Amino acid sequence: MSIIIGGTVAIDHVKTPTAEAANLLGGSASYAAIAASYFSKPVHLVGIVGKDFPAEHLTLLADRGVTLDGLERSSGDTFSWSGEYHENMNDRTTRKVDINVLETWSVKVPSTISGAPMVVLANMSPENQIQMLDQCTAAKPFVVADTMDLWISIANERLHDVLKRIDLLVINESEAREFVATSNLIVAGQRLLAKGPRFVVIKLGEFGAMLFSSDAAQAPLSVGNFFRCAAFPLHEVADPTGAGDSFLGALAGYLAATGKTEFSFDDIRRAVVEGSVVASFTCEAFSTRRLQEITRDDIEGRRDFLQSITHWP
Repeated sequence: MSIIIGGTVAIDHVKTPTAEAANLLGGSASYAAIAASYFSKPVHLVGIVGKDFPAEHLTLLADRGVTLDGLERSSGDTFSWSGEYHENMNDRTTRKVDINVLETWSVKVPSTISGAPMVVLANMSPENQIQMLDQCTAAKPFVVADTMDLWISIANERLHDVLKRIDLLVINESEAREFVATSNLIVAGQRLLAKGPRFVVIKLGEFGAMLFSSDAAQAPLSVGNFFRCAAFPLHEVADPTGAGDSFLGALAGYLAATGKTEFSFDDIRRAVVEGSVVASFTCEAFSTRRLQEITRDDIEGRRDFLQSITHWP
């Protein structure tokens, strides 16, 4: 089943306590599209880049089976982010953000890809997410969306409009707490469900993820409406940039690969596991360098190991 993924495509500059790299492939849609491509093809990318976007990044995406018909080219400069990670690799400082072509971007979805039954709204403004949704033509697409603290702060009303139109929300723990004003993540998951999505996933970074279904908003947590997934244990984290976006893309890619158009709680639960496994590879090198070279055998082997260390008789 084809997937359409919209979001940012960027040039990143990343510094960690031990290394630094520039002119990296970045952006939420880039990571999500590569991750999704391991499960289902075609993956249609919707975004915008500028005249300075490296040609090798476009080649990499195309080689992974990502179609670029929906990637707009502009005469301006590409969205760019520079950041530095601190010693624990969980905290980072944004050094510079150049919005550039995103400042006036209005999403354009080509009619040749607009009918994809799986729609992924990776991190971009809620206004752009709504523009994309308005142009998707499948009768009843399954819509997965991500967001970030910036939009919670400056575009809260439009973000609520997005939540009313999606099936699954993916959000990290600090954003979840901020969005619904609670420090309790169980309460946060239930409150987020009440805003519209059928499923909510709260990402916990190195501690995994939590999945809530709509039944969890009105009833006690149970094996049928709540799932806690561990993260794959890594010896070393080289660069966690894009791990959450890789999680999002792999989750959607797995669901698309089932060939279904309606998904059960068990389907989403398995997709969360696949997303967690794929995200772990992203952390092992700068940018998409590790993510782009793995195989299905790598994913399956790591998934089987995760299962073996997280269950008991």
